[in-house]
Amino acid sequence: MSLYAFFGAIEQGLVFGIMALGVFITFRALDFPDLSVDGSFPMGAAISAVMISSGYNPWVTLIVAVAGGAAAGCVTAMLNTKLKILNLLSGILTMIALYSVNLRIMGMPNIPLLGFDTIYTSVNIFGLPSYAANVVLLAIIVSLVAGVLIWFFHTEVGLALRATGDNMKMVRAQGASTSRMIFFGVALSNGLVALSGALVGQAQGFADVNMGIGIIVAGLASVILGEALVSSNGVVKAVIGVILGSIAYRLAIAVALTLKIGDFRLSPSDLNLITAILVVIALMFPGLRSKIGAVRS
Repeated sequence: MSLYAFFGAIEQGLVFGIMALGVFITFRALDFPDLSVDGSFPMGAAISAVMISSGYNPWVTLIVAVAGGAAAGCVTAMLNTKLKILNLLSGILTMIALYSVNLRIMGMPNIPLLGFDTIYTSVNIFGLPSYAANVVLLAIIVSLVAGVLIWFFHTEVGLALRATGDNMKMVRAQGASTSRMIFFGVALSNGLVALSGALVGQAQGFADVNMGIGIIVAGLASVILGEALVSSNGVVKAVIGVILGSIAYRLAIAVALTLKIGDFRLSPSDLNLITAILVVIALMFPGLRSKIGAVRS
């Protein structure tokens, strides 16, 4: 793997790591299978691209993208808690609706950002080349997001959200509102996913209405790989594990795409196959580690 490809994989791991943190909130902390992220991810990119092409500051577009994603999450939560629609179906309905909403936002299927300033434009950190400076910039953003998320999970609301995912009946018996926790958790999750979409859109120089297809699979793969790499029930290690899982996932894909056995070589069209194999390996890893530990003892 070339140095440029290595930095590219790290950059993708960091920027998609924010999306994986959003998936972690619903999938692990809240125990809410939310498929609306496939729509909120391109929504973040769409909002950011439209605003940048209209002359807005690229940093301001990130804030609006988070608000848009959170609003989408609120719709999913409302379908589940107010209209009593199954959580999985609520996410699917929102995801389908967001495809049309995103087309309305963009006015076309694709918006190029070539020639417009983004947060990556003129990034000059320690005189590093652009590909390395982008990694440093994203590492700072991801660290801030992870720090805020760790702080949040230790607040009273964060503890109630985690308790809702662990035992909803117990939380209701304590007089707390589980519906409010679902609203807040799903909104926060989709807000982070939209932030990741906006950052990805600015990094790749365009927003596309189809860029969110299958993004939930990448998020789940990152979460599961992170749990395999960092085995702990603690919040701090869990959040760090998700980010490391996202980086490991992108590095594994980059390495797999460079492998060549005879005339056989994997191509980008094999991405779903690579993802499935990585998830299977990650799911097998805890069992193998327990067996190795039992043999040693």
